[in-house]
Amino acid sequence: MLAFSMTLPATRVSVAELDSTFVGLGRALVAALLAAALFLWTGERLPERRLWARISVVAAGVVVGFPLFTALALQDLPSAHGAVIVGILPAATAVMAVLRAGERPTPGFWIACAFGLISVLAFAAVEGAGRPQRADVFVLVAVALCAVGYAEGGALAREIGGWRVICWALLFAAPVILPAVLLALLRSGVSEGLSGGPGAWLGFGYVSVVSMFLGFFAWYGGLAAGGVARISQLQLAQPVLTIFWSAALLGENISAYTLIAALLVLSSVAASQRTRVRGASPGSGKSC
Repeated sequence: MLAFSMTLPATRVSVAELDSTFVGLGRALVAALLAAALFLWTGERLPERRLWARISVVAAGVVVGFPLFTALALQDLPSAHGAVIVGILPAATAVMAVLRAGERPTPGFWIACAFGLISVLAFAAVEGAGRPQRADVFVLVAVALCAVGYAEGGALAREIGGWRVICWALLFAAPVILPAVLLALLRSGVSEGLSGGPGAWLGFGYVSVVSMFLGFFAWYGGLAAGGVARISQLQLAQPVLTIFWSAALLGENISAYTLIAALLVLSSVAASQRTRVRGASPGSGKSC
């Protein structure tokens, strides 16, 4: 969650100077190279064919969908508005955990989840999310795709381990991503699409190595160990952290509402962690 809290500000800095498709999808290519190097070092073998479809679902959600649509949205939205994404995502992931991972949260969990979601949405509204626009549609698509990828990946991590899930998802997606990135750069002009300063490239490096690779090692491991629905609610604290990072990197002002939202969101996280979630046994996640 701490690793992912820097994703939106880093993406915002990158897309201000670099091509948005390059940022959204190109970061997965960098992470795929790291995954390939790791597999060569460990001598990893291909996963069983029965898992390929499920790995593809993870790839579509967290490797392609979420990065691409957030990059497109953050061309026009400030990071404070982008915090809506991570505010809605835990609730969406909890729903997908019921559908995909076979988990059965208790009523108390749903109450805590709803309280956190309402707090985050109110926070975003107070911070000036603005009127609905095309970028908001991108946000909603990103949330839906990522929720599916989180739930499926968390269930799959119970079988093969969290680090293998994200590494295989990256490698499965790479053949599709590469031509898309090349076409985007040719359309915008290679020199223009890649003409960013040190800050833009530093942001791209962060989302490539941390957000798209290392962060998922801990995230999928946590989802597998603690349950997708329950652990996903830790991300309710992410919007507040994102706002703080945005202030530090982008100069956005932190209002008193931020502190109030922090207390409300963190109390929701604490409440959700005290509730029970009846989980599926390892290997019981639904296949596609």
